[in-house]
Amino acid sequence: MRALRIFLIFAVILGGLFVIADRVAVGFAEDEAADRIRTNEGLATTPDVSIEGFPFLTQALGGELDDVRIGIKDYEATTSGSNDAVSTIRIEDLNAEMHGVVFSSGYSSATATTATGTANISYAELLKAAKSETTEITSGVTAQVTGLSDGGNGKIKVTVEATVLGTKLPQPISVLSSVSVEGDTVKVHADTLPNLGVALAENAVRSITDFEQKIDELPGGIQLDKVEAARSGVDISVKGSDIRLVG
Repeated sequence: MRALRIFLIFAVILGGLFVIADRVAVGFAEDEAADRIRTNEGLATTPDVSIEGFPFLTQALGGELDDVRIGIKDYEATTSGSNDAVSTIRIEDLNAEMHGVVFSSGYSSATATTATGTANISYAELLKAAKSETTEITSGVTAQVTGLSDGGNGKIKVTVEATVLGTKLPQPISVLSSVSVEGDTVKVHADTLPNLGVALAENAVRSITDFEQKIDELPGGIQLDKVEAARSGVDISVKGSDIRLVG
């Protein structure tokens, strides 16, 4: 009986030491991976990296991790808008969960089999893609988009100010717009056109109300999937396969 008690105590101590060693090892691996991702993607700040699953050491010995979560704040994505001018757009929160991450010794390379995640682009950032400068849409009529906001029910409220025959309309006009993703492009399309008080061709008005924002580069080659208007901006779902995290 005494021998069994001693064995159990010894097993508990060994188990505790293994857990401690496992957590120390995973902490080191997370820090190392975060530094490598920052360098590989040219990030301004170090991302948050969390290696899921227990124990880590057995996963590491096999050269593959079940799940790795990565969080990047204020990611600057390369973009091009309606006028094809290349610029950047700030993604405030980019969070991705990588599945089946295969890595080499020393973490010099790492590739995820699949990935899913979310991102958020504020309305202020998305406004950069709209006609926020005064634009002539027909002779004697100018207009500009002055604001984007949450229109409720997954819609974006697009606010337009206009001047007709030298007279500025007393109040801005708002329209509800649908937002969608097509390939690597976020598109905003007015459900109905604003009434500016004069007869205008639809394509002339849509040259102001409708716009798109292309997002050419996301970390590791993940792609846009779905988009929905939210309170502070547009919430985007991302996904991908064979995502190269490092190397």
